[in-house]
Amino acid sequence: MTKDYYEVLGVSKNATKEEVKKAYKKLAMKYHPDVSKEKDAAEKFKRISEAYAVLSDDEKRKQYDTFGGDAFSQAYSQEDIFRGSNFEDIFGDLFGGDNIFDTLFGGRSRPRRRVGSNLRYDMEIEFDEAAFGAEKKIEFERHEKCSACDGTGAKGGDMVTCPDCHGSGVIRRTHRTPFGMFSQTATCGSCEGEGEVMKGACPECHGKGVFVRKRKITVKIPAGVDTGHTLRLSGEGESVMNSPNGDLFVVIHVKPHKIFQRDEDDIYLELPLSFSQAVLGAEVEIPTIKGKAKLKIPSGTQSETVFRLKGEGISNIDGYGKGDQYVKVKIITPSKIGKREREIFEELDSMDRKNLKGSLFDKLFR
Repeated sequence: MTKDYYEVLGVSKNATKEEVKKAYKKLAMKYHPDVSKEKDAAEKFKRISEAYAVLSDDEKRKQYDTFGGDAFSQAYSQEDIFRGSNFEDIFGDLFGGDNIFDTLFGGRSRPRRRVGSNLRYDMEIEFDEAAFGAEKKIEFERHEKCSACDGTGAKGGDMVTCPDCHGSGVIRRTHRTPFGMFSQTATCGSCEGEGEVMKGACPECHGKGVFVRKRKITVKIPAGVDTGHTLRLSGEGESVMNSPNGDLFVVIHVKPHKIFQRDEDDIYLELPLSFSQAVLGAEVEIPTIKGKAKLKIPSGTQSETVFRLKGEGISNIDGYGKGDQYVKVKIITPSKIGKREREIFEELDSMDRKNLKGSLFDKLFR
């Protein structure tokens, strides 16, 4: 892989920062793994990003120009090269705020301010609650901010400037090499990048900044949710010292209904019909998720016939109308019949044989 960063971006050694940025932006649109179909797109994207990280930084570019690519690579790790580089303005426009470290290193990103852990709560709800929405009260345990120190972990909430990084949150180390002086920066381990440390530990939480407490909240279930749907409640997750809360994710599990089946926004119902209702036709009362409805059964209806009730299904959770209700007919054959019923069916059988005489069915099974 060439280490001539100017050649990689296709710019001259006298290129301005704006020219470097423009060249990188053009190449990023071409080789970003999410848009490029080239086999080596990921590797090319990494190469141009590395070149941009160096040439867009005055100090790194100066050391690169002075000592060359090989010496620069020996003194700088990949993390050093990308540390402090500003890709957000480019990727915010091109790829919706894509994280350059997620793209290049499979999720390994720069140190950032801590955030409390996310929590998961599995909630079981009734079929009707999923269809029409509901409000459910839940209770769970989580770490909450200590009120005595306001989550800082410090006695009285008093914080002082970190003596190691002097409030900057980073430690700069300079070391001499055969090629000159090189500087590196790293997150301060004493204050974990905050720039402040406790003056004294809080006696209530013993410097942890949080307590374990039970939390009771009301969750609004939107109409149309289904099993597997996840609701995100921002800030209802764990607290961590001197940092924002995580989120609570409520995973929905819908109990099965005793007569209805659901497929996305549509409802399915099996309707038992007697032989006579199917032959003669009838108007029957059927259940829907909203109540009772009338359904007209035409004479001669066959078993497995499906009727559609438009708009009688479940509201789409994203607001795209409502599903339908489908009613499948199941003709019930009586298992026991009386003497009179037998006489009637034997008479019908005799009539059927006469009607089928000479038909293809009769010829096949004579």
